[in-house]
Amino acid sequence: MSGGITAVSLRAHAFYLPRASLGSVASLALGHWSQVACTGVVMKTLLTLLVLTGVGSLSAQTPVDSIVRRQQRTLDSLTRALDAMGARLDSLSSAAPTPPAPSRPATGAYMNASFVGLTDFAWSTERDLSGLFLGDHDPRVRGFSIPNGELVLDGAVDPYFKGVANIVYKLDQNGETGVELEEMYFLTSSLPHNLQLKGGQFFMEFGRQNAQHPHSWGFGDQTLVNARMFGGEGLRSQGARLSWLAPTRWYTEAMVTVANSAGGTTASFRSDESADIHGGEALARDVARPKDLLIVPRLATSFELTNTQTVVLGASGAFGPNNSGSEARTSIAGGDVYWKWKSARAHQGFPFVSVQAEAMTRRYGADTRTSAENLALTLPKETLHDRGIYVQALYGIRPMLVLGLRGEAVHGDDGTIVTPLRGDRSRWSTNLTLYPTEFSKLRVQYNHDRRPGIGNDHSVLLQFEFLLGAHAAHKF
Repeated sequence: MSGGITAVSLRAHAFYLPRASLGSVASLALGHWSQVACTGVVMKTLLTLLVLTGVGSLSAQTPVDSIVRRQQRTLDSLTRALDAMGARLDSLSSAAPTPPAPSRPATGAYMNASFVGLTDFAWSTERDLSGLFLGDHDPRVRGFSIPNGELVLDGAVDPYFKGVANIVYKLDQNGETGVELEEMYFLTSSLPHNLQLKGGQFFMEFGRQNAQHPHSWGFGDQTLVNARMFGGEGLRSQGARLSWLAPTRWYTEAMVTVANSAGGTTASFRSDESADIHGGEALARDVARPKDLLIVPRLATSFELTNTQTVVLGASGAFGPNNSGSEARTSIAGGDVYWKWKSARAHQGFPFVSVQAEAMTRRYGADTRTSAENLALTLPKETLHDRGIYVQALYGIRPMLVLGLRGEAVHGDDGTIVTPLRGDRSRWSTNLTLYPTEFSKLRVQYNHDRRPGIGNDHSVLLQFEFLLGAHAAHKF
């Protein structure tokens, strides 16, 4: 409201209230303008006016016309002062800087960082442990080894994406340090219709163990069937995965991954190490068509049998080309089950019993190829069949103490040649794991390996794990 309008209002009050005190008029002006601004200039002006007009109420014995004239002169003076004050307020408002617009919340505002270290001591009746322990993070020599040091970075990129990176350090059998970008991927967090997109390099969701990192395994070494189907480093590559969480009363999720089919982490497909499977020279094979990519679908569901029992069921597949020939292909199918019982009076999650099992079968279509051992020998076109299974049970005896038992076996049908990787073998294992806290783990494990034509071997594995920082939770 401008000063002129205010002056008119004050005149109106004086006309209809001729006996009103000048102090009341000044109070009216003070209350009215205090709603406009509370700057030092305004308050100083109003206080001056209050002193000037508040000399005192006019005596009731003063003539009315004299009172009116005196009030009129005072109101004119007040009007001029209010006009000047209004102009001053207008100049202050135009000179004041425009307040900055509220800033958007910072993106990438936090990041979790953690480090997981695994150290092993192994001894076996077999001097060459590489033939017994097939996993890339398994012990390789008698004595001490550091198979896995994992730096984990994860955090929210913005309201739409989350980022994860796993950088792994390890020492080989000669003590040489190796570094690899094991995983680096993004996850969407706001897609509609219960959809989620994952992209980058990551372990593919085939079965239960393949997508898990070594520090979350129930045993200290990789299973035989996972090594047979996916190689020592597991099935991982660069690609994208789309998943859909079904709107059911129980957990049901369907997903499909499309990824590159080449590299050392795609052993059953276009890997340079595939000669260990088909025995021939690996063919340099490029991606010419969409079917030259690797397709990995999975369906998983979980439900409660009772208030204390939960079961998880899954089915997976992997389909793609291999490099034994220009048209050769591989298909792998698998099923998995996980069951867990936890006491209704459990303390810190104990006692509990869990059983986990996976079965896989592989159909490897080998094309006509040149033998890797004898270049003068041509191997015929054939289909190589392999299958395997493992079953493991864990018993949480009391808080932080777990007993484990595992049995496993793999088998390969006879082909033109039988490579060591496709030979029959079985293994029994038992272990005892102590968790002093959630940040450390001590494990002792015994393995009994049976390899037909080679013999039986006994191995002992001691493992210590420590965690620095807050590590992300793993799937149930």
